[in-house]
Amino acid sequence: MLDGALKLLKELTEHDYKAYIVGGFVRDYLLGIDSQDVDIATNATPKEIKEIFSDVFLPTEDYGSVIVNKYGVRFEITTFRKEFNYQNHRRPDEIQYIDDLYQDLLRRDFTINTICIDENGEIVDFLGGRDDLERRLIRAVGDADERFEQDALRILRAIRFATVLNFQLDSEVVEAIRKHRGLLKELSFYRKKEELDKMFASGYADKGIDLLLEYHLDKTLELKNLSKVENTNSVIGIWSVLNVEDIYPFSNNEKELMANIRAVMTLNNLDPMALYEYGLYVNSVAGEMKGIDKKKITESYNRLTIHFRGDLAVTSEEIMECLQKKPGEYLSDIYEDIEKEVLYRRLPNEKQQLLTYIRKNFASSS
Repeated sequence: MLDGALKLLKELTEHDYKAYIVGGFVRDYLLGIDSQDVDIATNATPKEIKEIFSDVFLPTEDYGSVIVNKYGVRFEITTFRKEFNYQNHRRPDEIQYIDDLYQDLLRRDFTINTICIDENGEIVDFLGGRDDLERRLIRAVGDADERFEQDALRILRAIRFATVLNFQLDSEVVEAIRKHRGLLKELSFYRKKEELDKMFASGYADKGIDLLLEYHLDKTLELKNLSKVENTNSVIGIWSVLNVEDIYPFSNNEKELMANIRAVMTLNNLDPMALYEYGLYVNSVAGEMKGIDKKKITESYNRLTIHFRGDLAVTSEEIMECLQKKPGEYLSDIYEDIEKEVLYRRLPNEKQQLLTYIRKNFASSS
């Protein structure tokens, strides 16, 4: 990916523009972490970039960024700029294109995100970001109060970077978080959830949760159950405990999973019926939070005599023929009964024995 990015820089510099790889890709590259996207900073304007590259998408031209897909990589190319008059503590109301990389870096959030790579593959570090990487420190560019007042999402980004990278927060950043945490109320729940998802998906999710609690962001973020989260590496498991589907955005599938996880928290996750009705994943997430070994849950699930209704050795047609009845609600009652009998091994999953059982127990009532 770096080779492709350097080629793109060469194309820009060959057209007499300045260009640098900047931000998360450089940070992760120096830490030995794979990145998916690459951010490029340049003094070329979006219209000038469009004249150089054919595959250009201009999603936010007024904001000074374009997307270029090349060499199998998605590049976001942003023109050097200054930003003015931030609206709603989130986005600048005005930008001004400039010709100076250093001035462009001064508008960014944290020093570890200001390290650059030039077209020769050399590191360019004006603001001490590499030292902060080595110190494993999240430090704001310039004044932390100003950074957070400009863009309140940076408060959550600070916590997220400290969590995902297992870094420490600079004391000035901590003080600014405490001072400006109320600004998080002005952010959309969609944006807040994006940051929280990344935090909860981290291998250090417990650290992120501890930081949110330490700085009382749980109240600002309306995560009243955050202190109840424990023993889980599952993002959906964490959200199921938080129980905030009424305010945070989730898909219908996510909502169903969370409801099911909460339901099986009250059940025995090694019980055949619980495993059959809710499945391995839901029981594994709930079991993990209750301290049950996932291996035991998996073994119990694999030992089930049936995993789906279709695994039963009789069909609806065979049941109707056995009872000489037309379709009706009674079929559901029969299925529920024989599922339980088979799961608890009181009845073998064998056609003739199932039909004999059904004839004996349901012939008169159905």
